Amino acid sequence: MPEINFQIQWPDGTEETCYSPSLVVKKYFTPGEEYKLTEFVDLSRTALNIASDRVKAAYGFACSKALGQLQQIESKASEYKELEDPKVRFVDFVDI
Repeated sequence: MPEINFQIQWPDGTEETCYSPSLVVKKYFTPGEEYKLTEFVDLSRTALNIASDRVKAAYGFACSKALGQLQQIESKASEYKELEDPKVRFVDFVDI
């Protein structure tokens, strides 16, 4: 199963490299685009759950790394929810 990393920039300017066990994230994000924080979290949740489900279909178990990445995104996003109109910039995909 092809894995991929993706680079994002949080509302405070810090960047983070995230992981997906599937290229499905390419259907949900566009490099260079800015997403409202809640939209980014929702899209991440959808894409990473689909990615985990694909691992489960192929190997019989969910992808704990994808679910852990989702937890990390949700946790970090909660730090910015009080900001007025917080946005996350999707920097780019990074092939593994």
